[in-house]
Amino acid sequence: MSTAGPPQGAQHRSAQREGTPASTTEAAGVTLVIDQHVATVTLNRPQALNAVDLATEAALQRIWTQIENDPEVRVVVLTGAGERAFCAGADLKNPSVTGLEYWAAPRPGGFGGIALRETLLVPVIARVNGFALGGGFEMVLGCDIVVACEEASFGLPEPLVGRMPLDGGMTLLQRQVPFRQAMAMLFTGKRVNAAQALSMGLVNEVVPRAALDTTVARWVQDILACAPLSLKAIKQVVRSTGTMSPAQAQAARLPALVAALNSEDGNEGVRAFQEKRKPRWAGR
Repeated sequence: MSTAGPPQGAQHRSAQREGTPASTTEAAGVTLVIDQHVATVTLNRPQALNAVDLATEAALQRIWTQIENDPEVRVVVLTGAGERAFCAGADLKNPSVTGLEYWAAPRPGGFGGIALRETLLVPVIARVNGFALGGGFEMVLGCDIVVACEEASFGLPEPLVGRMPLDGGMTLLQRQVPFRQAMAMLFTGKRVNAAQALSMGLVNEVVPRAALDTTVARWVQDILACAPLSLKAIKQVVRSTGTMSPAQAQAARLPALVAALNSEDGNEGVRAFQEKRKPRWAGR
C-alpha cells in the first residue's frame, strides 16, 4: 500500500473525517483509491486499452471483496486509465482456452467480478471515458449509474470473433433496454455511441470529456447526501426482487432492509429534518 495520488477520475470528495488520509493500493493492472467514503477503482492498463488479463481479473476479485468488507466505503467509481478506453474487454493475449473451457470456469460476479455481482450493495458509478467493449461493456451493465464522455462507445463484438458475451452481456442487456435494441446489438456486434446509449437508457448522462470528472463528482455528492444503509437496502431490494411480483417483493424481509430500518441513521434523519440541519450519517 502506498500513498500515491489518486488516478484520473478520482477527484470525488466529501466530508468523511478530518485528517483521514486517502489510501491507494496498486494491484496487477488496477488501482484502488479509498478517500472520504469513496472508492475509486481504475483499470490501469492503458497500453492495452484497459483490457482485463488473468492477473487483473484476480486483482479485481480481491478489490471488490475488500470494498464489501469496508464499512467506510459508501460509493464506488469504476473507470479506466487514459482517454481511449474504459475497458476493451478480455485481453486476447491471455493463455488460449476454448470457449467451452472459458464458460465452464468459475468467474464469481461475472466479468471483472462486477458484471453479475450480487453482494456489493453500495452504489457503483461507471465513469466511461472511452471504449466499453465486450467484457468492458458487461462491467458497465453491472454498475448502477453510468456517466459517459461524448466519445464513449459501447458494444458486444464477441459474435464477430466466434464467441459470445458469456459474462453478463446476454443476460443483462435484454433486461436494461428494449428487446429489439438489445437483439440488434447482440446479433450484429455493432457499437453504439454515447448519444445512442443515452437514448436507449444505457447511460444516465453524457458530457464533454472536460466535464466528466465534475459530473461524476456531482453524482457522488448526491449519493453521499443519502443515508448509506438506506442505499444498501434499496440496492438489495431492487437487485433481489426483479423477478418477483410487486406483492412478493414488498413482503421480502431482506437483511439490508432490516438493518436500515433498525439503524441509528434512521433516527438521525428524522432529527435533522426536525432541527432543520443536514443529517450526519454514521453508517450504522
